[in-house]
Amino acid sequence: MSTDVVAPQANSNGSVKLSSSSSSSSSSNEEQEKINEVRRSLGPLKGALAVYCTDASIARYLRARNWHVKKATKMLKQTLKWRSEYKPEEIRWEQVANEAATGKIYRLNQVDKHGRTVLVLRPSSENSKSTKGKIRYFVYCMENAILNLADNQEQMVWLIDFHGFNMSHISVNVTRETANVLQNHYPERLGVAILYNPPKFFEPFWMIVKPFLEPKTQKKVKFVYSDDLNTKKIMEDLFDMDDLESSFGGNKEICFNISEYSERMKEEEKKMPAFWAPKISPVTAQQPASEPTPPIDPVNLVSDSGESDKEQADTTLAREVDSLDISPENNLSEVHECPADGEKLGHTAEEISKNDQEICEVK
Repeated sequence: MSTDVVAPQANSNGSVKLSSSSSSSSSSNEEQEKINEVRRSLGPLKGALAVYCTDASIARYLRARNWHVKKATKMLKQTLKWRSEYKPEEIRWEQVANEAATGKIYRLNQVDKHGRTVLVLRPSSENSKSTKGKIRYFVYCMENAILNLADNQEQMVWLIDFHGFNMSHISVNVTRETANVLQNHYPERLGVAILYNPPKFFEPFWMIVKPFLEPKTQKKVKFVYSDDLNTKKIMEDLFDMDDLESSFGGNKEICFNISEYSERMKEEEKKMPAFWAPKISPVTAQQPASEPTPPIDPVNLVSDSGESDKEQADTTLAREVDSLDISPENNLSEVHECPADGEKLGHTAEEISKNDQEICEVK
């Protein structure tokens, strides 16, 4: 992040505006320092985890924790552990096609006025009783929406259609799990969630699930009613109404077609290998293959409570560092935790040379 990068500020409709560079250059420098600090704490990463931890990704975790480095680092480490276990980037259409058949969640083939991808959610089209299956399909949809984001955009819009919704479609458990995945592992990805024509009986349910959401997320939820001119303006501010589905007050008469959507998803999956391929910088590419790796001082991926916790975790986690290999071509058959704490990288290559070229290995 360079000093002329401007700080994002959210508008009431969930869009992002940029402040002037002259007023934000100082804060940008401070933010980059915090990003670097988090990266040092993570230490070396491999494969998909290394690709995931861009500066922009780290910044989202910092924003989610109000730029508190320790809290953001803990949150990110938990996500890295989750991704190494769940492997969301490896989920493919044929594994979730049954969940998608009714169009309960799908991505529009258009963006909003701010260039954000749009997910449509229809709770009344639920076709599964498996919480695990529902969450897996939700994760697939999140990954697909991110895959199709423009280079200058990192958030998405949810359009939640309550047509045909009744009490049988209410599930506190699924809602809680969905909120957990969204907030803990996709922070700052949701720009705004439109609840379109929710029935009256949904209000008590909303009061139950609202505490599951962090204050920032709560503010992104907008109730929109087709017979309310004030809330309809929210839709007009977000979308070109001529291109929006009529079910959301737009002028386009279209409906979900599973066959067409299936072909579209299969085609888009072809972009996945390139998207998750490790990016090798020119500097890294020029490094000799035999160059000794500095020793790593791992920290606890879960606990961030203090130095005493770190010391207790060092011995256990150090044994697991060598096993971390999350590459696109490698299907892990067991759960690995990522190496962490790059703040104490040990001796430099020059110092090692002075000590009879002692080879430092992480055991």
